[in-house]
Amino acid sequence: MIRLLIVDDQSIVREGLKSLLQAQPDLEVVGMAEQGQIALEQAIALRPDVVLMDIRMPIMDGVAATEAIQSQAPAIKILVLTTFDDDESVSRAIRAGAKGYLLKDTPSDELAEAIRAVQRGYSHLGPGLLDKMMAHAEPPTPKPPPELAQLTPRELEVLALLGEGYSNREIAKALYISERTVKNHVTHVLGRLQLRDRTQAALFAAQFLR
Repeated sequence: MIRLLIVDDQSIVREGLKSLLQAQPDLEVVGMAEQGQIALEQAIALRPDVVLMDIRMPIMDGVAATEAIQSQAPAIKILVLTTFDDDESVSRAIRAGAKGYLLKDTPSDELAEAIRAVQRGYSHLGPGLLDKMMAHAEPPTPKPPPELAQLTPRELEVLALLGEGYSNREIAKALYISERTVKNHVTHVLGRLQLRDRTQAALFAAQFLR
């Protein structure tokens, strides 16, 4: 038997879901909550297998409740209940630990199958969510190449100023060294980082030194 906690701020939705799910022979609704704080308390007390979590609720919304439940009871699986205009919030809930999402108008048989799948350890992403999550995701931070660690502190200073568009003369003035010394540092930097010219060095600095 899969034990369920239903969380939604609308009583008609809670009762409707309960009625649909109780008709399934392997599903049991052990609790219902109208907002996230109560959901957290019931999740800790009742230890359901799966929580059906609404997103938009007063006092504590579904994202915060998901974070709290996953922090205190990570074994509990959470499925987000949503509408089509909740894309960003659903993405946040998934990142907080929810195992998937369901539309509120999902047919009862599909809803039951999704619950069973999540309880077995699978994820359930509804139509189009993956693409929308990727659109909201921040681009990955590039990893600095190992050659960067070979630069001396002075060479790093020169590289940083190249990234600001400084000329050799301006770098010399900023670092209180001669232009010839600057030229030598620039040559070493380009060689060690396998860069073709100052432009590539400036782009490299903008990417890895900020």
